[in-house]
Amino acid sequence: MTRSLIAALILGGTALAQIKVGQIKGPLLDAHNCYPYHGQHTDRLDRALSLGFPVAIEQDVAFWKGQAVVSHTPKTTGVEPTLKAHFFERVRPLMEKALKENKKSQWPLIVVHFDFKDLQQPLLEDVWTLLGEYEPWITTARKSADPAKLSKFDVRPLLVLTEEADEQEAVFYNKVAVGQKLRLFGSAHTKDLTARATNYRRWVNYSWRAVEPEGQPKAGNWSEDDLARLHALVSKAHGLGYWIRFYTTDGFTAAENQGWDAGYNFGSHEAVLARWKAELEAGVDLIATDQYELLAKFMKPGK
Repeated sequence: MTRSLIAALILGGTALAQIKVGQIKGPLLDAHNCYPYHGQHTDRLDRALSLGFPVAIEQDVAFWKGQAVVSHTPKTTGVEPTLKAHFFERVRPLMEKALKENKKSQWPLIVVHFDFKDLQQPLLEDVWTLLGEYEPWITTARKSADPAKLSKFDVRPLLVLTEEADEQEAVFYNKVAVGQKLRLFGSAHTKDLTARATNYRRWVNYSWRAVEPEGQPKAGNWSEDDLARLHALVSKAHGLGYWIRFYTTDGFTAAENQGWDAGYNFGSHEAVLARWKAELEAGVDLIATDQYELLAKFMKPGK
């Protein structure tokens, strides 16, 4: 095990205790698609929360009869749990306990990432209102008059991220008055990443195809060229002031599949461990996987 990997593993346990305006002092395990599909796989959130803190958690968001729900598709049917019930009320005891104990050096405990499957304005406004209900839990920053001026975080137990769509920025940033609190933070446009981080856009979210263009199922052995692309992307993102996430790196057999997407699968533990090792060494801030327990064990061996 290299010295850089050992250092990365040690940092993982206290990652977001050191959150700054720049990159997360990670890495963090990022629990991909952490919600039920069609009533199945209802234990995903509990599994992610059982791994210890800090941890990142993805919630895909859609709309059903005026409420934000967690769903892998915008074609909702009414069986989907609400975002409020599935995530916010589930973590309430954790958040209230954290606020009571007031161990600010350990905050945020959870980084929740909203992947919106529907960008209609009523949905976005509903989520903004929902975040207002839980604002005492949420890491915020004041909106500055100059978007290029990154305000200091008021760090709380929960940090909320969202993605790059301009429709989201219109509701979550443009409508917020200067001096008022930003409740969540968007990602950069990945198509042409040249702009520096802004007060609203603080992270960047890449498909793993940016590293291995052939995609996970067709990827061969991990190569020096792959490693060079990974390091170049991380270096560029960090140089522009962004945290960086890649989605999604899995390695499982058919017998191990727990409702996971074959499009993210390298096919074996050996193959995905090589990628995780590279991500850790490169300084990736958020490592997204469906195999929560396997990555947690790899990041913190012996636990």
